[in-house]
Amino acid sequence: MSSHHFVKEQQEPAVIILNTEGLNFDGISPLLEWVPTVLVWQECLDTVLSWGIKIDVILATETFQKENLQLLEEQYPVKFLTASPENTLDEGLQYLLATKHPAAHLVGVSHLRCMDLEGKLHLFDLTIMDAGWKYYPVKSGKFKKWFAESTIQILGREGMPVEISNENGKLMLPLIYLTQLEVLEGITEILGTGIFWVGEKVNSES
Repeated sequence: MSSHHFVKEQQEPAVIILNTEGLNFDGISPLLEWVPTVLVWQECLDTVLSWGIKIDVILATETFQKENLQLLEEQYPVKFLTASPENTLDEGLQYLLATKHPAAHLVGVSHLRCMDLEGKLHLFDLTIMDAGWKYYPVKSGKFKKWFAESTIQILGREGMPVEISNENGKLMLPLIYLTQLEVLEGITEILGTGIFWVGEKVNSES
C-alpha cells in the first residue's frame, strides 16, 4: 500500500470489534482512516468482512478455528487468537499489550464495562463505542471541552462527587452510575475526585 504520510507502526489506536448490533460501516469508518490493527470477535466476522475491512486478528474459540481454517488463506495474513465469549475483551487487550499498542477503540463493548477497565487505563488510552455513543475516560479527574448544545453522559463510581460548570453556573452532584446532562453550546468543565468517563452521541456529529 503506498502511503505518503509517515505513521509510526502501532501509533494508530487499534480497533477491537466485539459486537456490530446497531452499527453500520459509516459509524466505524472514521476509526479506520489510518489503517489500524483490527481485531474482530468471530460472531461479528461476516458483518465486518462485508464492510470490506482488512482484519488482522480474529478472536475465536478453538472450535470456530478448526471449522474455519480457510479464513487464514482467504484473509491472509490474518491470525486467530483463542478466546471465549466471556474473555474476548481481556484476550484482545492482552494481545495489544504484547504487540505494544498504546491505544484502542472498543467497538460494541457495553459502557457498563467502563469501571472494569479502570485497571487497564495506565496501560492504554481506551475509547468505548456503544450503541451510538462514544465514551472516553478522564484519568486526571479534570475535564474541559467545547460542546455544541447536546446531551452528554458522565459515568463513574456511584456517589462520586463531581462539579460541573458552564455558562449556566456551577452544579455539584454525586454521580449515580450514569448521569445524563444537557449541556449548552460552549465550554463545559467537569471536576471529579477520581476517574470518570464522558459519553457523547456519535451520530449527532456531522
